[in-house]
Amino acid sequence: MRIGQGYDLHRLTRGRKLYLGGVEIPSELGEEAHSDGDVLIHAIIDSLFGALAMGDIGSHFPPSDMQYKDIPSLELLARTLDITKAEIINLDCTVVLERPKLSPYIDSIRSSLAGALGIDVSRISVKAKTNEGVDSEGRMEAISAQATVLLAND
Repeated sequence: MRIGQGYDLHRLTRGRKLYLGGVEIPSELGEEAHSDGDVLIHAIIDSLFGALAMGDIGSHFPPSDMQYKDIPSLELLARTLDITKAEIINLDCTVVLERPKLSPYIDSIRSSLAGALGIDVSRISVKAKTNEGVDSEGRMEAISAQATVLLAND
């Protein structure tokens, strides 16, 4: 088996949509990014590449490349699966965002990820945390996500 850990953080800004796991979350603030900014999927992508010692999201999909401008992160995830041929055993994720509260969206996010990854939803955990008003996430300046994936041996 192989394990990978991923992390991502994006500034929050007005005039952008907030996406998590391919699901649009109603919010006055969205992720500032070259792609659609889905911080959760970006962390998952890094965990997949990391588990296989294949670099990170930026080395495969550089923000300097205009073909990735505003690209849906679900598409980047599909390309990552094509590159890695990953056989996912399970995925555990945490999103840090002060608000909106994410609990009403967790099941939709898990279902979206299960479909994108081609695995049963029971293999995916998504947790939402606040930062208790501390640091950039707590002040609503940023959103971050962490992902840990376990893969079958390649």
